[in-house]
Amino acid sequence: MSIISLRNVRKIYHLDTTEVVALNDISFDIEKSDFVSLIGPSGSGKSTVLNILGCIDTATAGEVIIDGQDISGFADRDLTRLRQRFIGFIFQSFNLLPVLNVVENVEFPLLITDKKRSPEQKRKDAEYIDYLIEAVGLTEWRNHKPNELSGGQRQRVAIARALVTRPSVVMADEPTANLDSTNGENIIALMKQINREFQTTFIFSTHDQNIYKDADHVIRLKDGSVAENFRRQKKS
Repeated sequence: MSIISLRNVRKIYHLDTTEVVALNDISFDIEKSDFVSLIGPSGSGKSTVLNILGCIDTATAGEVIIDGQDISGFADRDLTRLRQRFIGFIFQSFNLLPVLNVVENVEFPLLITDKKRSPEQKRKDAEYIDYLIEAVGLTEWRNHKPNELSGGQRQRVAIARALVTRPSVVMADEPTANLDSTNGENIIALMKQINREFQTTFIFSTHDQNIYKDADHVIRLKDGSVAENFRRQKKS
């Protein structure tokens, strides 16, 4: 069963009197635990698709089905709830809060989504945060702030933060763009590990050939349309 489906999705932007067609009848399905690479040149529609899938933007026409729900007619508050419950984000610029340490940055989405957590829930959340920080290899840096971390370490904090709400899907916009090749490869390996262990679906917008070759589902966009959509056999 598909976890996400797009059916004849169009996205049109209006600039003064000009219509810009960003997406033109896009259709595809994403299954649970897919490791998806959205590829294509600049202006092909990758970021627009990612924003629609992440409930940050809305389609002009067509159906967007997430977790069995057609969200096309959702109000902003409903999109926000779905985004908080179902989706994690890894941003290209990390978007860590400079005044918070690693633990506090990872915990931050929980403070936004559930402000009335019980003491028992806070205890469970703290255990899970410790687990995530260990999983991304940052236990020794848990009390460090972002300016005390390398680019690769900051990206690992961003990954742990994206997972802290236990999302079914993680969206990543060029997650290795600001990293050197070694750190980029390590981040990809970590996300593949999380994909296998947690069955988390990852969807990337990327120019990175390493992500492209490691993806088991590749969607290539060109001029706002799907030019290619194929699956590879998953690597063990």
